[in-house]
Amino acid sequence: MLREPVEVFPANRAGPIHFIAIGGAGMSGIAQLYHDLGVEVSGSDQSDSAALRALSAQGIRTHVGHCDAQLGDARTVVVSSAIREDNPELVAARERGLTIWHRSAALAALMLGHAGISVAGTHGKTTTTGMAAVLLTEVGADPSYVIGSPLAASGKSAQLGSGDAFVVEADESDGSFLQYPTRIAVITNVEADHLDNWVTPQAYFDGFVRFATADGVEAVVLNSDDEGASSLGERLRAAGQQVVTYGEAPGSDVLLSELDFEGTTARAVISHDGFSGHLELKVPGRYNLANAAAAFAVGRLLGHDPKALLAGAESFTGTLRRFQLVGQARVPGAGDQEPDVRIYDDYAHHPTEIRAALTAARKAAAGGRLVACFQPHLFSRTMDFADEFGEALTLADLVVLTDIYAAREDPVPGVTGELVLEAVRRHGGEAVYVADKGRLAPELAALLRPGDLLMTLGAGDVTLVGPLLLAQLAPGAD
Repeated sequence: MLREPVEVFPANRAGPIHFIAIGGAGMSGIAQLYHDLGVEVSGSDQSDSAALRALSAQGIRTHVGHCDAQLGDARTVVVSSAIREDNPELVAARERGLTIWHRSAALAALMLGHAGISVAGTHGKTTTTGMAAVLLTEVGADPSYVIGSPLAASGKSAQLGSGDAFVVEADESDGSFLQYPTRIAVITNVEADHLDNWVTPQAYFDGFVRFATADGVEAVVLNSDDEGASSLGERLRAAGQQVVTYGEAPGSDVLLSELDFEGTTARAVISHDGFSGHLELKVPGRYNLANAAAAFAVGRLLGHDPKALLAGAESFTGTLRRFQLVGQARVPGAGDQEPDVRIYDDYAHHPTEIRAALTAARKAAAGGRLVACFQPHLFSRTMDFADEFGEALTLADLVVLTDIYAAREDPVPGVTGELVLEAVRRHGGEAVYVADKGRLAPELAALLRPGDLLMTLGAGDVTLVGPLLLAQLAPGAD
Protein backbone atom coordinates (compact mmCIF):
# COMPACT_ATOMS: atom_id res chain seq x y z
CA MET A 1 0.00 0.00 0.00
CA LEU A 2 1.31 3.44 -0.92
CA ARG A 3 1.17 6.11 1.75
CA GLU A 4 0.27 9.73 1.20
CA PRO A 5 1.89 12.42 3.37
CA VAL A 6 -0.06 13.51 6.44
CA GLU A 7 0.15 16.72 8.43
CA VAL A 8 2.45 16.51 11.44
CA PHE A 9 3.17 18.75 14.40
CA PRO A 10 6.45 19.30 16.31
CA ALA A 11 7.76 16.15 17.95
CA ASN A 12 7.90 17.66 21.45
CA ARG A 13 4.10 17.90 21.39
CA ALA A 14 3.54 14.23 20.56
CA GLY A 15 3.92 12.63 23.97
CA PRO A 16 3.24 10.38 25.58
CA ILE A 17 4.02 8.36 22.45
CA HIS A 18 3.75 4.59 21.95
CA PHE A 19 5.58 2.65 19.21
CA ILE A 20 4.12 -0.62 17.91
CA ALA A 21 7.06 -2.77 16.70
CA ILE A 22 9.51 -0.54 18.58
CA GLY A 23 12.36 -3.03 18.21
CA GLY A 24 12.50 -2.79 14.41
CA ALA A 25 15.50 -1.31 12.65
CA GLY A 26 13.53 1.70 11.45
CA MET A 27 11.55 2.22 14.65
CA SER A 28 14.05 1.86 17.47
CA GLY A 29 16.19 4.80 16.37
CA ILE A 30 13.19 7.10 16.04
CA ALA A 31 11.89 6.03 19.45
CA GLN A 32 15.32 6.75 20.92
CA LEU A 33 15.29 10.29 19.51
CA TYR A 34 11.88 11.03 21.01
CA HIS A 35 13.22 9.81 24.35
CA ASP A 36 16.33 11.99 23.95
CA LEU A 37 14.04 14.93 23.20
CA GLY A 38 12.40 14.42 26.59
CA VAL A 39 9.14 12.91 25.32
CA GLU A 40 7.65 10.04 27.33
CA VAL A 41 8.07 6.90 25.17
CA SER A 42 6.77 3.34 25.39
CA GLY A 43 6.58 0.52 22.90
CA SER A 44 5.98 -3.13 22.14
CA ASP A 45 7.26 -5.82 19.81
CA GLN A 46 6.23 -9.36 19.08
CA SER A 47 9.51 -10.83 20.32
CA ASP A 48 12.44 -9.89 22.52
CA SER A 49 15.58 -8.49 20.85
CA ALA A 50 18.82 -6.69 21.58
CA ALA A 51 17.23 -3.46 20.33
CA LEU A 52 14.30 -3.88 22.70
CA ARG A 53 16.61 -4.49 25.65
CA ALA A 54 18.77 -1.48 24.72
CA LEU A 55 15.71 0.80 24.69
CA SER A 56 14.59 -0.60 28.02
CA ALA A 57 18.02 0.10 29.49
CA GLN A 58 17.51 3.76 28.53
CA GLY A 59 14.39 3.91 30.67
CA ILE A 60 11.87 3.39 27.88
CA ARG A 61 8.92 1.19 28.90
CA THR A 62 8.92 -1.79 26.54
CA HIS A 63 6.74 -4.90 26.23
CA VAL A 64 7.10 -8.25 24.48
CA GLY A 65 3.83 -9.07 22.75
CA HIS A 66 0.91 -6.84 21.85
CA CYS A 67 -1.96 -5.92 24.17
CA ASP A 68 -4.28 -2.90 24.20
CA ALA A 69 -3.52 -2.20 27.87
CA GLN A 70 0.09 -1.41 26.92
CA LEU A 71 -0.95 1.88 25.31
CA GLY A 72 -1.11 3.41 28.78
CA ASP A 73 -1.89 7.12 28.55
CA ALA A 74 -0.40 7.53 25.06
CA ARG A 75 -1.67 10.42 22.94
CA THR A 76 0.22 9.39 19.79
CA VAL A 77 0.75 5.88 18.43
CA VAL A 78 3.41 5.08 15.82
CA VAL A 79 3.23 2.01 13.58
CA SER A 80 5.56 0.43 11.06
CA SER A 81 4.52 -0.87 7.66
CA ALA A 82 4.64 -4.42 9.03
CA ILE A 83 1.77 -3.86 11.49
CA ARG A 84 -1.50 -5.44 10.43
CA GLU A 85 -4.85 -3.72 10.81
CA ASP A 86 -6.05 -6.17 13.47
CA ASN A 87 -3.15 -5.50 15.84
CA PRO A 88 -4.88 -5.06 19.24
CA GLU A 89 -2.92 -1.93 20.12
CA LEU A 90 -3.71 -0.31 16.78
CA VAL A 91 -7.39 -1.25 17.10
CA ALA A 92 -7.52 0.26 20.61
CA ALA A 93 -5.75 3.44 19.43
CA ARG A 94 -8.38 3.94 16.77
CA GLU A 95 -11.21 3.31 19.21
CA ARG A 96 -9.76 5.92 21.59
CA GLY A 97 -9.31 8.47 18.83
CA LEU A 98 -5.56 8.78 19.33
CA THR A 99 -3.23 10.35 16.78
CA ILE A 100 -1.83 7.49 14.67
CA TRP A 101 1.34 8.08 12.70
CA HIS A 102 3.28 5.84 10.37
CA ARG A 103 6.96 5.79 11.34
CA SER A 104 7.72 8.20 8.47
CA ALA A 105 5.37 10.79 9.96
CA ALA A 106 7.01 10.41 13.39
CA LEU A 107 10.40 11.00 11.76
CA ALA A 108 9.09 13.94 9.74
CA ALA A 109 7.92 15.58 12.97
CA LEU A 110 11.47 15.33 14.33
CA MET A 111 12.83 16.96 11.16
CA LEU A 112 10.65 20.08 11.36
CA GLY A 113 12.79 23.21 11.60
CA HIS A 114 15.94 21.47 10.29
CA ALA A 115 17.66 21.33 6.93
CA GLY A 116 16.36 17.95 5.82
CA ILE A 117 18.69 15.77 3.74
CA SER A 118 16.71 12.78 2.52
CA VAL A 119 18.62 9.92 0.89
CA ALA A 120 16.48 7.82 -1.44
CA GLY A 121 17.10 5.26 -4.17
CA THR A 122 16.52 1.62 -4.98
CA HIS A 123 19.93 0.65 -3.58
CA GLY A 124 22.58 2.19 -1.37
CA LYS A 125 20.36 4.33 0.86
CA THR A 126 21.66 3.05 4.19
CA THR A 127 25.35 3.34 3.38
CA THR A 128 24.99 6.75 1.73
CA THR A 129 22.98 8.06 4.69
CA GLY A 130 25.62 6.72 7.06
CA MET A 131 28.43 8.27 5.04
CA ALA A 132 26.69 11.66 4.95
CA ALA A 133 26.15 11.52 8.70
CA VAL A 134 29.79 10.63 9.35
CA LEU A 135 31.22 13.22 6.95
CA LEU A 136 29.08 15.99 8.44
CA THR A 137 30.00 14.86 11.95
CA GLU A 138 33.72 14.85 11.13
CA VAL A 139 33.61 18.41 9.75
CA GLY A 140 31.98 19.60 12.98
CA ALA A 141 28.43 20.10 11.69
CA ASP A 142 26.98 17.86 14.46
CA PRO A 143 24.03 16.63 12.36
CA SER A 144 20.96 14.77 13.50
CA TYR A 145 20.45 11.50 11.63
CA VAL A 146 18.35 8.36 11.33
CA ILE A 147 19.90 5.45 9.43
CA GLY A 148 18.31 2.10 8.62
CA SER A 149 21.23 0.21 10.18
CA PRO A 150 23.66 1.12 12.99
CA LEU A 151 27.05 2.58 12.16
CA ALA A 152 29.68 -0.10 12.66
CA ALA A 153 31.99 2.23 14.60
CA SER A 154 29.50 3.52 17.16
CA GLY A 155 26.62 1.05 17.05
CA LYS A 156 24.25 4.03 16.72
CA SER A 157 21.57 4.35 14.05
CA ALA A 158 20.16 7.67 15.25
CA GLN A 159 21.32 10.87 16.91
CA LEU A 160 19.95 14.28 17.82
CA GLY A 161 22.68 16.75 16.99
CA SER A 162 22.95 20.46 17.71
CA GLY A 163 23.47 21.39 14.05
CA ASP A 164 20.97 22.40 11.41
CA ALA A 165 21.32 19.34 9.17
CA PHE A 166 19.06 16.31 9.65
CA VAL A 167 20.06 13.33 7.48
CA VAL A 168 17.53 10.53 6.99
CA GLU A 169 17.24 7.35 4.99
CA ALA A 170 14.13 7.91 2.88
CA ASP A 171 12.31 4.69 2.03
CA GLU A 172 10.50 4.63 -1.30
CA SER A 173 9.00 1.15 -0.92
CA ASP A 174 5.61 2.41 0.28
CA GLY A 175 5.90 6.10 -0.61
CA SER A 176 7.21 7.08 2.83
CA PHE A 177 9.91 9.29 1.28
CA LEU A 178 7.21 11.76 0.24
CA GLN A 179 6.52 12.54 3.91
CA TYR A 180 9.85 14.12 4.82
CA PRO A 181 10.48 17.89 4.84
CA THR A 182 13.44 17.84 2.47
CA ARG A 183 15.88 20.56 1.44
CA ILE A 184 18.46 18.36 -0.29
CA ALA A 185 17.17 15.20 -2.00
CA VAL A 186 19.74 12.49 -2.76
CA ILE A 187 18.83 9.76 -5.27
CA THR A 188 21.39 6.98 -5.56
CA ASN A 189 19.61 5.13 -8.38
CA VAL A 190 16.16 4.35 -9.77
CA GLU A 191 15.50 0.75 -10.75
CA ALA A 192 12.07 -0.87 -10.57
CA ASP A 193 11.34 -2.52 -7.22
CA HIS A 194 8.47 -2.84 -4.74
CA LEU A 195 5.99 -3.38 -7.55
CA ASP A 196 3.63 -4.96 -5.01
CA ASN A 197 2.98 -1.34 -3.99
CA TRP A 198 3.85 0.72 -7.08
CA VAL A 199 2.42 -1.80 -9.61
CA THR A 200 4.38 -0.52 -12.64
CA PRO A 201 7.97 0.66 -13.23
CA GLN A 202 6.60 3.95 -14.57
CA ALA A 203 4.62 4.60 -11.40
CA TYR A 204 7.75 3.85 -9.37
CA PHE A 205 9.77 6.33 -11.47
CA ASP A 206 7.05 8.96 -11.14
CA GLY A 207 7.23 8.57 -7.37
CA PHE A 208 10.86 9.72 -7.48
CA VAL A 209 9.86 12.68 -9.64
CA ARG A 210 7.35 13.68 -7.00
CA PHE A 211 9.95 13.21 -4.23
CA ALA A 212 12.51 15.39 -6.04
CA THR A 213 10.07 18.19 -6.85
CA ALA A 214 8.29 18.43 -3.49
CA ASP A 215 7.86 21.82 -1.82
CA GLY A 216 11.06 22.89 -0.07
CA VAL A 217 13.50 20.85 -2.16
CA GLU A 218 16.31 23.21 -3.16
CA ALA A 219 18.73 20.76 -4.80
CA VAL A 220 18.77 17.17 -5.98
CA VAL A 221 21.95 15.05 -5.89
CA LEU A 222 21.84 12.33 -8.56
CA ASN A 223 23.99 9.39 -9.66
CA SER A 224 25.09 10.09 -13.24
CA ASP A 225 26.14 6.46 -13.77
CA ASP A 226 22.63 5.14 -13.22
CA GLU A 227 20.27 5.11 -16.18
CA GLY A 228 17.14 5.69 -14.12
CA ALA A 229 18.66 8.55 -12.11
CA SER A 230 20.06 10.16 -15.27
CA SER A 231 16.63 10.07 -16.91
CA LEU A 232 15.20 11.62 -13.79
CA GLY A 233 17.85 14.35 -13.91
CA GLU A 234 16.87 15.31 -17.45
CA ARG A 235 13.26 15.67 -16.39
CA LEU A 236 14.18 17.71 -13.31
CA ARG A 237 16.42 20.11 -15.24
CA ALA A 238 13.62 20.69 -17.73
CA ALA A 239 11.43 21.67 -14.78
CA GLY A 240 14.07 24.15 -13.52
CA GLN A 241 15.26 22.10 -10.53
CA GLN A 242 18.89 22.42 -9.37
CA VAL A 243 20.63 19.11 -10.04
CA VAL A 244 24.11 18.07 -8.85
CA THR A 245 25.43 14.89 -10.45
CA TYR A 246 28.10 12.52 -9.17
CA GLY A 247 29.81 9.48 -10.66
CA GLU A 248 32.31 8.33 -13.25
CA ALA A 249 30.41 9.63 -16.27
CA PRO A 250 32.21 12.49 -18.06
CA GLY A 251 30.71 15.82 -17.13
CA SER A 252 29.59 14.76 -13.65
CA ASP A 253 29.64 17.67 -11.22
CA VAL A 254 31.38 15.47 -8.65
CA LEU A 255 33.63 13.28 -10.80
CA LEU A 256 35.23 10.00 -9.76
CA SER A 257 38.35 8.85 -11.63
CA GLU A 258 41.40 6.60 -11.19
CA LEU A 259 39.43 4.03 -9.20
CA ASP A 260 41.51 1.45 -7.35
CA PHE A 261 40.48 -1.53 -5.23
CA GLU A 262 42.54 -3.62 -2.85
CA GLY A 263 41.04 -6.19 -0.52
CA THR A 264 38.28 -4.51 1.45
CA THR A 265 39.31 -0.93 0.63
CA ALA A 266 38.59 1.42 -2.25
CA ARG A 267 40.24 4.58 -3.56
CA ALA A 268 39.59 7.18 -6.24
CA VAL A 269 40.34 10.74 -7.26
CA ILE A 270 37.35 13.00 -6.67
CA SER A 271 36.98 16.34 -8.46
CA HIS A 272 34.49 19.15 -7.99
CA ASP A 273 34.39 22.81 -8.98
CA GLY A 274 38.15 23.17 -9.47
CA PHE A 275 39.08 20.97 -6.50
CA SER A 276 40.70 17.57 -6.85
CA GLY A 277 41.64 15.21 -4.01
CA HIS A 278 42.00 11.58 -3.01
CA LEU A 279 39.01 9.68 -1.67
CA GLU A 280 40.09 6.71 0.47
CA LEU A 281 37.57 4.30 2.00
CA LYS A 282 37.85 1.45 4.48
CA VAL A 283 34.93 -0.28 2.76
CA PRO A 284 35.11 -2.05 -0.62
CA GLY A 285 33.40 -1.72 -3.94
CA ARG A 286 32.75 0.68 -6.80
CA TYR A 287 29.27 1.30 -5.38
CA ASN A 288 30.74 2.56 -2.10
CA LEU A 289 32.91 5.07 -3.95
CA ALA A 290 29.72 6.31 -5.61
CA ASN A 291 27.94 6.46 -2.25
CA ALA A 292 30.81 8.48 -0.81
CA ALA A 293 30.69 10.86 -3.77
CA ALA A 294 27.00 11.48 -3.02
CA ALA A 295 27.81 12.24 0.62
CA PHE A 296 30.65 14.53 -0.51
CA ALA A 297 28.23 16.38 -2.80
CA VAL A 298 25.86 16.95 0.13
CA GLY A 299 28.71 18.36 2.19
CA ARG A 300 29.71 20.72 -0.58
CA LEU A 301 26.13 21.95 -1.02
CA LEU A 302 26.15 22.76 2.69
CA GLY A 303 29.35 24.76 2.25
CA HIS A 304 31.89 22.49 3.92
CA ASP A 305 35.57 22.32 3.00
CA PRO A 306 36.30 19.53 0.49
CA LYS A 307 39.56 18.45 2.17
CA ALA A 308 37.80 18.12 5.51
CA LEU A 309 35.04 16.07 3.88
CA LEU A 310 37.57 13.67 2.35
CA ALA A 311 39.30 13.31 5.72
CA GLY A 312 35.91 12.47 7.21
CA ALA A 313 35.32 9.80 4.58
CA GLU A 314 38.39 7.93 5.79
CA SER A 315 36.77 7.46 9.19
CA PHE A 316 33.69 5.68 7.81
CA THR A 317 33.90 1.97 8.63
CA GLY A 318 30.52 0.87 7.35
CA THR A 319 27.11 0.07 8.74
CA LEU A 320 25.97 -3.26 10.10
CA ARG A 321 24.84 -5.81 7.52
CA ARG A 322 26.60 -3.98 4.68
CA PHE A 323 29.67 -6.07 3.74
CA GLN A 324 30.07 -6.68 7.46
CA LEU A 325 32.83 -9.05 8.57
CA VAL A 326 31.24 -11.60 10.89
CA GLY A 327 34.47 -13.42 11.62
CA GLN A 328 36.87 -16.08 10.44
CA ALA A 329 37.58 -19.67 11.43
CA ARG A 330 39.18 -22.92 10.36
CA VAL A 331 37.10 -25.51 8.57
CA PRO A 332 37.35 -29.14 9.73
CA GLY A 333 40.43 -30.87 8.31
CA ALA A 334 42.30 -27.66 7.47
CA GLY A 335 46.01 -27.75 8.14
CA ASP A 336 47.86 -25.21 10.26
CA GLN A 337 49.23 -23.46 7.18
CA GLU A 338 45.96 -23.27 5.30
CA PRO A 339 44.07 -19.96 5.28
CA ASP A 340 40.97 -19.37 7.33
CA VAL A 341 37.47 -19.10 5.96
CA ARG A 342 36.17 -15.52 6.14
CA ILE A 343 32.47 -14.89 6.68
CA TYR A 344 30.73 -11.66 5.64
CA ASP A 345 27.09 -10.61 5.88
CA ASP A 346 25.23 -8.25 3.57
CA TYR A 347 21.65 -6.96 3.40
CA ALA A 348 21.54 -7.19 -0.41
CA HIS A 349 18.09 -8.37 -1.48
CA HIS A 350 17.70 -7.06 -5.07
CA PRO A 351 19.60 -8.47 -8.08
CA THR A 352 21.55 -5.25 -8.60
CA GLU A 353 22.58 -5.16 -4.94
CA ILE A 354 23.67 -8.79 -5.05
CA ARG A 355 25.70 -8.15 -8.18
CA ALA A 356 27.47 -5.20 -6.53
CA ALA A 357 28.13 -7.06 -3.27
CA LEU A 358 29.52 -10.15 -5.01
CA THR A 359 31.67 -8.06 -7.36
CA ALA A 360 33.28 -6.44 -4.32
CA ALA A 361 33.52 -9.79 -2.56
CA ARG A 362 35.28 -11.32 -5.56
CA LYS A 363 38.09 -8.78 -5.20
CA ALA A 364 38.23 -9.34 -1.45
CA ALA A 365 38.42 -13.11 -1.97
CA ALA A 366 41.91 -12.55 -3.43
CA GLY A 367 41.91 -15.71 -5.53
CA GLY A 368 39.99 -17.87 -3.04
CA ARG A 369 36.62 -19.41 -3.71
CA LEU A 370 33.56 -17.15 -3.29
CA VAL A 371 30.51 -18.82 -1.73
CA ALA A 372 27.15 -17.02 -1.58
CA CYS A 373 24.37 -18.04 0.80
CA PHE A 374 21.18 -16.29 -0.29
CA GLN A 375 17.75 -16.07 1.34
CA PRO A 376 15.18 -14.50 -1.02
CA HIS A 377 13.06 -11.74 0.56
CA LEU A 378 9.32 -11.51 -0.18
CA PHE A 379 7.26 -13.77 -2.43
CA SER A 380 6.40 -10.87 -4.73
CA ARG A 381 10.05 -9.89 -5.25
CA THR A 382 11.04 -13.51 -5.87
CA MET A 383 8.32 -13.83 -8.53
CA ASP A 384 9.37 -10.57 -10.19
CA PHE A 385 13.13 -11.15 -10.20
CA ALA A 386 13.86 -14.89 -9.92
CA ASP A 387 15.76 -15.00 -13.21
CA GLU A 388 17.72 -11.82 -12.43
CA PHE A 389 18.63 -13.23 -9.00
CA GLY A 390 19.92 -16.38 -10.65
CA GLU A 391 22.07 -14.46 -13.11
CA ALA A 392 23.55 -12.17 -10.42
CA LEU A 393 24.36 -15.07 -8.10
CA THR A 394 26.50 -16.78 -10.76
CA LEU A 395 29.22 -14.29 -9.81
CA ALA A 396 29.86 -16.69 -6.91
CA ASP A 397 31.65 -20.02 -7.37
CA LEU A 398 29.00 -21.79 -5.29
CA VAL A 399 25.52 -20.66 -4.31
CA VAL A 400 23.64 -22.03 -1.31
CA LEU A 401 19.95 -21.12 -1.38
CA THR A 402 17.22 -21.39 1.22
CA ASP A 403 13.51 -20.66 1.22
CA ILE A 404 11.88 -17.22 1.10
CA TYR A 405 11.73 -14.87 4.08
CA ALA A 406 8.08 -13.82 3.96
CA ALA A 407 8.30 -10.64 6.08
CA ARG A 408 4.93 -8.89 5.68
CA GLU A 409 3.59 -11.17 2.91
CA ASP A 410 1.46 -14.31 2.90
CA PRO A 411 2.77 -17.36 0.99
CA VAL A 412 2.08 -17.64 -2.73
CA PRO A 413 1.46 -21.16 -4.07
CA GLY A 414 4.34 -22.41 -6.18
CA VAL A 415 6.70 -19.59 -5.19
CA THR A 416 9.71 -20.86 -3.21
CA GLY A 417 13.44 -20.40 -3.17
CA GLU A 418 13.69 -23.20 -5.72
CA LEU A 419 12.73 -20.68 -8.41
CA VAL A 420 16.06 -18.94 -7.79
CA LEU A 421 17.88 -22.29 -7.63
CA GLU A 422 16.59 -23.17 -11.08
CA ALA A 423 17.59 -19.74 -12.38
CA VAL A 424 21.16 -20.06 -11.06
CA ARG A 425 21.55 -23.42 -12.78
CA ARG A 426 19.93 -22.10 -15.96
CA HIS A 427 22.61 -19.39 -16.09
CA GLY A 428 25.41 -21.91 -15.63
CA GLY A 429 26.03 -21.54 -11.89
CA GLU A 430 26.61 -24.23 -9.28
CA ALA A 431 23.95 -24.22 -6.58
CA VAL A 432 22.49 -26.32 -3.77
CA TYR A 433 19.18 -25.84 -2.01
CA VAL A 434 18.66 -26.10 1.75
CA ALA A 435 14.96 -25.45 2.32
CA ASP A 436 15.25 -25.51 6.12
CA LYS A 437 17.25 -22.42 7.11
CA GLY A 438 18.01 -24.13 10.40
CA ARG A 439 20.21 -26.53 8.44
CA LEU A 440 22.23 -23.84 6.69
CA ALA A 441 25.07 -23.62 9.23
CA PRO A 442 25.86 -27.37 9.31
CA GLU A 443 25.47 -27.67 5.52
CA LEU A 444 27.83 -24.76 4.95
CA ALA A 445 30.34 -26.18 7.41
CA ALA A 446 30.47 -29.31 5.27
CA LEU A 447 30.78 -27.39 1.99
CA LEU A 448 33.43 -24.79 2.88
CA ARG A 449 37.11 -25.18 2.04
CA PRO A 450 40.20 -23.41 3.39
CA GLY A 451 40.56 -19.92 1.93
CA ASP A 452 36.88 -19.54 1.02
CA LEU A 453 35.07 -16.24 1.43
CA LEU A 454 31.45 -16.81 2.40
CA MET A 455 28.87 -14.06 2.09
CA THR A 456 25.37 -14.42 3.52
CA LEU A 457 22.91 -12.30 1.55
CA GLY A 458 19.35 -11.15 2.15
CA ALA A 459 17.09 -8.82 4.12
CA GLY A 460 15.70 -11.56 6.36
CA ASP A 461 17.13 -13.63 9.19
CA VAL A 462 19.91 -15.20 7.11
CA THR A 463 22.07 -12.77 9.10
CA LEU A 464 21.93 -15.30 11.96
CA VAL A 465 23.71 -17.97 9.92
CA GLY A 466 27.21 -16.47 10.11
CA PRO A 467 27.44 -16.43 13.92
CA LEU A 468 25.94 -19.94 14.10
CA LEU A 469 28.49 -21.17 11.59
CA LEU A 470 31.37 -19.59 13.50
CA ALA A 471 30.21 -21.32 16.67
CA GLN A 472 30.12 -24.66 14.86
CA LEU A 473 33.50 -24.48 13.15
CA ALA A 474 36.83 -25.41 14.64
CA PRO A 475 38.09 -23.66 17.81
CA GLY A 476 39.85 -20.39 17.12
CA ALA A 477 36.89 -18.70 15.50
CA ASP A 478 36.80 -14.96 16.05
